Amino acid sequence: MTTLLDYESNRIIELMDQPPELRGVDWLQDALQQAILLELSTLPPYLCGMWSIDDPNDERVRETLRTIIFDEMSHLGIACNLLTTIGGVPRLADIRIVPKYPGPLPGGVRPGLTVFLSGLTKESLDLYSRIEEPDNPIVKSGVARTSIGDFYTAILTAFQSHPELITGARQVIRNMATHGEGNSLVALTTLSAVESAIAVIKEQGEGTSVSPVNPHPNESGELAHYYAFREIYRGYQLVKVSENPEKWDFAGPKIPMPHTLPMGVVPSGGWPREGHSAPGQDTLDLLDKFNVTYSAMLRFIEQAWHQDMPAQATSLLSKAVGKMRALEEPAVALMGTALPDGSGRHYGPEFRYVDA
Repeated sequence: MTTLLDYESNRIIELMDQPPELRGVDWLQDALQQAILLELSTLPPYLCGMWSIDDPNDERVRETLRTIIFDEMSHLGIACNLLTTIGGVPRLADIRIVPKYPGPLPGGVRPGLTVFLSGLTKESLDLYSRIEEPDNPIVKSGVARTSIGDFYTAILTAFQSHPELITGARQVIRNMATHGEGNSLVALTTLSAVESAIAVIKEQGEGTSVSPVNPHPNESGELAHYYAFREIYRGYQLVKVSENPEKWDFAGPKIPMPHTLPMGVVPSGGWPREGHSAPGQDTLDLLDKFNVTYSAMLRFIEQAWHQDMPAQATSLLSKAVGKMRALEEPAVALMGTALPDGSGRHYGPEFRYVDA
């Protein structure tokens, strides 16, 4: 049975502390609910970075972010299929569990890391790469920490110890092959299918132990998320500089930072609604429109994985995708609206959950 906890809990740390012999169906269901929240938590900061790009000459950076965002959307769906195949029920539409910004990653992953919403900056790029960083990156950025990939390895080991739990129940199928190899949502009815699905999540985010290249790319040569973010942060392409031993470094052609809309960091609890810092009514309407649309998207995603009829699930997921696409218009309008404090920074979306 899935334990529903506040997203600021340390549930992932607690789950990782449990010995392998106790990691049965209840452990797996709890772990996969946390995995769903982890995947969801990456989308708002990455989307803010992409939407803030306002540069007709930029081709590389926005496309890199767009590709990674599609991967993360796929990972969210894969995590939902992993949970339902063992009889679990994904939960997303609940104010207690939807990630809030600024704040930690769900479950206590990456303790000390504060995830914030802002436009694309060197600081936000460093944040993105720290979220995705593997335990032993080929090109290091700092001190090693327990990784999201390590958590998925524990989930995979539990599946391998209990393949009898895989039932194939409530699997949502969607062809997303145009967004990259392995991104389609397929029915997870066997251990082999589960192993392949978890490999996609891990390797698209972290790469492999011997290469930074994404083995499930949209285009050949595409880097795993961690290395793609570090490229933009460092300002130079990551290239192989030695064959034997194989070695990579940021020594390739320059990657210029694109011009961006100057979105400020969303404060805790969202932008002030009252007092001298309160926005005008048009801005309030945009903030509310965004939050209502985002919340509806989460409800449609949750409902899709609650259906027994595949056609109903497919229809609900399509509605969720429509809501996702509708988020960009109010987000960009907010990013074009200056804050009233004279800082030169602009508004941006809050990604706050509101009940219907």
